[in-house]
Amino acid sequence: MKTLNPQRSNSAQPKNSCPRTFRIKNSRPLSRAERNRNPGNIRRSGVRFRGERQPSIDPSFKEFESEEWGYRAMFVVMESYRRRYAIDTLRGIISRWAPPTENDTQSYIRFVSERAAIEADAQLLPRDVRLRAVAEAMSRFERGHEPSPEQLASLDRGWQLFLKDY
Repeated sequence: MKTLNPQRSNSAQPKNSCPRTFRIKNSRPLSRAERNRNPGNIRRSGVRFRGERQPSIDPSFKEFESEEWGYRAMFVVMESYRRRYAIDTLRGIISRWAPPTENDTQSYIRFVSERAAIEADAQLLPRDVRLRAVAEAMSRFERGHEPSPEQLASLDRGWQLFLKDY
C-alpha cells in the first residue's frame, strides 16, 4: 500500500489555496483533485453529497471520503444539470461545470470531446454509459495527468454507486 507523506513548506500559502501538499512516496506530488478525492474539483456549496467529508479542510473545493464518492458526485451533478436545466450535451455540461469566467471552457470542451470520443453537441441520455467516459476525461483535465489503474477502478465504483441511486 502506498503511503502519503505531507510535504511541509515555510513559505506563505496563497489565499484560498489548500495548505496541504501530499506526495505518494517516491513519485509526483498529488494534485488538489487527488488530495481531496474530488476528481471533478467540485466547488464547495450548500449541496451535500453522500461520502462528502465534513468539514472540508480545503477552503474552495469539496473533499470526499474516497475517490469513488467523488466520482459519484460528478455523475450526480451531471444528472442534476439534465433534470434542473435541461442540459444534456457535453458542451452544455462543461460550459456550466467550468464557465468561461473561470476557465478556458472551449479548450476543456475540445479535450473532453476528443478524449471521450463524443461530439460536443451530442445528446447524452440519463444513465448513458458515455457519461463514464466524460467523467474520466473531465477528471484527467482537472487532475492534470493520466489516471492510474486505481483511479480508473474508483471511476468504475463511482459509476456503480451512481447507478444504484439513479
